[in-house]
Amino acid sequence: MKNLPLALTILRIILGPIIFLLIVYFQAFMVAFYLFLIAALSDYYDGMLARKYNLQSKLGEILDPIGDKLLLLFSLFSLVLVFNNFYIGAISSLMLGREIWVSALRDYASSINNSTVTSVTFLAKIKTTFQFLAISLYIVGLALDNALIIFIAGFVLFVALLLSIKTALDYSIRIFKF
Repeated sequence: MKNLPLALTILRIILGPIIFLLIVYFQAFMVAFYLFLIAALSDYYDGMLARKYNLQSKLGEILDPIGDKLLLLFSLFSLVLVFNNFYIGAISSLMLGREIWVSALRDYASSINNSTVTSVTFLAKIKTTFQFLAISLYIVGLALDNALIIFIAGFVLFVALLLSIKTALDYSIRIFKF
C-alpha cells in the first residue's frame, strides 16, 4: 500500500505512449479509451490515496505533474495526427504551452521558497477534468465513428482551453502580484 500512489503515477507515465501507439498506429480506439480512462482515474486516485493515508513522497510530488503532462501530451498529439486538424492542433499547442509556463512558475516559486502561491487550485483540477473528458470524447467518437461526439469533444476541448488560460493567468498574478 505504501507505494501504491507512486505506482499509479508511474502507470500513467507508461500508458501515455501506449495510448499514442494504439490510436495512431493500431487505430484500436476502444482499447485506447479504456487505457486512457484507467490513466485518468489514476490521476485522481494517486493523490487521494497519498493524502488519505499520508503516503506522500518527494518522488511522487515530482512525478505526478510529469505523469499528467505526458498523458496529456501523448493523447493530444495522437488526436492531432489522427484528425489532421488545425483546431485540435492549435488548442493542444496552447494547452501544452500553458503546462510548460505553469511548470516554470512552480520552479521559480520553489527557488524563492514560495511554493504555496503555485499550489494546485480547485479550478486547475477542473481544467484537468475537462481536458481528460475532451480526450475521452474524441477517442470514443473515433471508436464509434460518431460526428456528434467528436463535435461535443471539440466544444469541451475549447472549455478546457479557457480554463487553461484562466488558471495560467491566476498563477501568474499570484506569483508576480500584478
